[in-house]
Formats: sequence, C-alpha cells, structure tokens
Amino acid sequence: MIKRNIPNSITCLNITAGCIAIVFALRGDHMIYGLEAYNWAYIFIGIAAVMDFLDGFAARLLHAYSNLGKELDSLCDAVSFGVAPAMILFSTLERYGNPEWICWASLLIPVFGVLRLAKFNIDTRQTTSFIGLPIPANAIFWIGYTALCNDMSGIMCEWWFIVPVLLVECWLMVSPLKLFSLKFKTWGWKGNQFRWLLIVTAIVLVFCAGVAGLMWLIIAYLLYGVMSRD
Repeated sequence: MIKRNIPNSITCLNITAGCIAIVFALRGDHMIYGLEAYNWAYIFIGIAAVMDFLDGFAARLLHAYSNLGKELDSLCDAVSFGVAPAMILFSTLERYGNPEWICWASLLIPVFGVLRLAKFNIDTRQTTSFIGLPIPANAIFWIGYTALCNDMSGIMCEWWFIVPVLLVECWLMVSPLKLFSLKFKTWGWKGNQFRWLLIVTAIVLVFCAGVAGLMWLIIAYLLYGVMSRD
C-alpha cells in the first residue's frame, strides 16, 4: 500500500509547488528573501517540473501505475503548468501598465492547458511522442518570455505584441503538430539525435541568456520537432 502511494505523494508535491508559485507570481516584483517574487515563482514551477518527472520515474521503478495516479498527475499539471504561468503573465502585463482587460487574456493558458491534458489522456497515440505542445513546455516558454520582459522591457511587454504570441502558444497546445518526447529508450546517438541536440541547446541558451533562454529553448524544440519528422 505504501509503495503504491509513493508516486502519488510526489505528484502532490507538484501541485504544492505550483500553488506556492502562484502566490509568488501575484506578488510581482516585490523582494522576498533577496529575490524578486517572480524569480521565486520560476523556481517553484521548476520544482513542480522536477516532481512531475520523479512521479513517473517512481511509478515505473516501483511498478505502481494506477488510473488514480494518471488523473492526479493531470490535475496537478493544470495548476503548476497552467494556472501558475498564467498568473506570472497576468502580473507582468499589469506591471507594464497594459489595459486591465488585456491581463485577463492570460487565463487562456490554463483553459487551453486543460484541453491539452484532456486530449492527452484519451489519445493512445501519445505514448512515446506528443501531438501538440506539452503543457510543461508551454509553462517553460512563459517563464522565459516573462523573464525577458522583466530584464529588458520594450515591445515584448506590450499587449499588442504579447496577445498574438499568447494565441499562437495556446493553439500549439491543441494543434496536430507532432513532437518528440525526451524519453530515452537507449542512450546512443542513433534515434536520439534531436533529444541530445535539445539538451545541448538548453545548456547553451541558459548559459548565454539565463532564464530568458528558456523561451528560445521551446522555440528550438518546436523547430527540432518539425525537422525530426523529415
């Protein structure tokens, strides 16, 4: 009984981290323990992502798969990778003086995120690859985007620029675009070329651009996904 509940307990840490990220996101640029609240929100979404990986790893290691765990994972992801990044974007739009009604457009992220998760749960074709942008990848994109806004300001923080980007990102989550997953069956180069390339790209972008590099990482992932289908 205890063994079966270990993955679910890790999944609950996912949503806990996601909720903490939401709290920090709503505090905007206030300094908390030496960091802006935005940065704490990024950190806790990152923790949620680690828990999202570890619960699946624990389920495979312990052979503790369950329908409860599958549904619980989706519900937690909706909060940590749907609501949390939406609140970061909401707060960022407010920070730069955009019209209040525009800020509410950020709620499209969790709406399309749960649509994405619902489709994933009933689609048997997505066992080794994805159809549509995974919701954690969408969250990573918005972490990078808002970090770039908060570092540089400029047109990327204006509503007329953000809204089209938001609509495209939301569409990508429910689109028919086929993308590879990061699940390795073997560690060799053959068959994993684009997975290894994405990992190297991630290291380079984060080293060169910091958190803002995560936005470019997801753009690279989309491009590699299209290239891997050739």
